[in-house]
Amino acid sequence: MEKIFNNTEVAFSLKSDTELERAYFLFKLIESQPLVRIGTAVTNFALKAHLPVEGLIRSTVFDHFCGGINENDCLSVVDKMFTKGVSSVLDYSVEGKEEEAQFDAALDMTLKTIEFAKERLAIPFAVFKPTGFGRFALYEKLGEGKSLSPEEQIEWDRVVARFDKVCSVAHEKDVALLIDGEESWMQDAADDLVAEMMRKYNKEKAIVFNTLQMYRWDRLDYLKKLYTLAKVDGFYIGMKLVRGAYMEKENKRAEEKGYPTPICASKQATDENYDAAVVYMLENIEKMAIFAGTHNENSSYRLMELMAEKGIAKNDARIFFGQLFGMSDNISYNLAESGYNVAKYLPFGPVRDVMPYLIRRAEENTSVAGQTSRELDLIKKERARRKL
Repeated sequence: MEKIFNNTEVAFSLKSDTELERAYFLFKLIESQPLVRIGTAVTNFALKAHLPVEGLIRSTVFDHFCGGINENDCLSVVDKMFTKGVSSVLDYSVEGKEEEAQFDAALDMTLKTIEFAKERLAIPFAVFKPTGFGRFALYEKLGEGKSLSPEEQIEWDRVVARFDKVCSVAHEKDVALLIDGEESWMQDAADDLVAEMMRKYNKEKAIVFNTLQMYRWDRLDYLKKLYTLAKVDGFYIGMKLVRGAYMEKENKRAEEKGYPTPICASKQATDENYDAAVVYMLENIEKMAIFAGTHNENSSYRLMELMAEKGIAKNDARIFFGQLFGMSDNISYNLAESGYNVAKYLPFGPVRDVMPYLIRRAEENTSVAGQTSRELDLIKKERARRKL
């Protein structure tokens, strides 16, 4: 397989010299765990104290990792990326809300992004988080097999109604819908609900996609069981594969509560688990659709090789590669240049509300071995190329 991910001219073709320098500055900061911790604390303090820092945040970390403060704000970024064949997934990245009005607002925003997607070839997916539509504690209680109180049952019925509404509209508009994965101790209830939506709306093809976090050692078994169910009940499986975003929290909780960690024993085991899921899905692609969310170059090459071996067209609608906006442009743009389906997750929302997402993103980057240094090496290479 030709090693296409080293081509920085293609990777950074949309970045001005100023944007390239900003990227270099940000990844140099993220490279340092102490600086990330200090920066997180200072930012949180400044926002809580209502200091006038939003402009500074907007012009640096926010504009690098986010599309804008609202969905319309994102359109110039969406259109710009699509000139290079890279699609967008508008991701309303407001986290940690716990009130009914906020859940209804998240539903309305998701429905709005489905409308956007219906009207624009450049936006092939919509997305939402389960806890955007209902309280974390409800999912957790159901996942533990506990009975809900009458009041909680009414509340859960509203969560189910929100899921059904958004999946129904996605089905009606023929827009694929990604449902993100979250912490393991709430995920069982979310999995059951998403499987029900697949059973209902994936009769002709995959519209509803769940997410498998492959740093969990049990996820491939779950996928195999779901496939058995899909064959019996006659529905298609849509699945976004990622490695995962809550590793430290997962391990800490398992240790505190005295149960075996759901996380793979090593980075290598996670990589093998991820690639095994890709192989399984490609072997059963006639009943599946895959959104391969990965910043891992080896896993991307592996999927490319499997597609070639199986004679699957690069632009087969059932297979998408995905990366986060502001990261791994060397993968995204070179894949698109080579004719593959690629989409960037494009977070948006008010600066203050999106900060928990951005802080989590920075913390993840410091904990993923090699990710930040790889970004920096590529940026340095492109700076040198431009000087020449």
